[in-house]
Amino acid sequence: MSFIDLATARYSCRAFTDEPVTQAELDQLLEAVRVAPTAKNTQPVKVWVFRSEEALEKIRACTRCHFGAPLLVLFGADSADEGVFVRPSDGQNAAIGDACIVATHYMLEAEDLGLNTTWVGFFDTKLINEAFPQTVGYDLVGLFPTGHAAPEKGGPSPRHTERKALSEYVEEL
Repeated sequence: MSFIDLATARYSCRAFTDEPVTQAELDQLLEAVRVAPTAKNTQPVKVWVFRSEEALEKIRACTRCHFGAPLLVLFGADSADEGVFVRPSDGQNAAIGDACIVATHYMLEAEDLGLNTTWVGFFDTKLINEAFPQTVGYDLVGLFPTGHAAPEKGGPSPRHTERKALSEYVEEL
């Protein structure tokens, strides 16, 4: 499948079966994370995997947007990392952008593996920090429920195929 076909087919899945994500699938997802590019290759990113019943129960209490997925993966940016690239001209820290790139690689690899996910930003950071103290100090950029879609419970949003015209956000100079 071409990249454009994969990116077009991918949608925000909000209904999952209880079929687990295999260890081999998780390993492949994490390899996509590992090889994702970051500014100056500093990798100021942390990834937390929730798949034990105890961990899932705790993370699900922090958001209503878990959709019953058997695996949840949280991405955080470490803006305080000593190696993080900071643009000299204006001091912009690249950590959040880097974490978003890494999370996007995860999301697209899931689609390539026949898994489904959605990028969830609706969670309570304070509750996550309390339940999982190791997340304190990170900018939490996305939580990804991951698994096999339950299409009978819902498919892509009606807005999935809506796109602005390129002329609305692309300007050639």
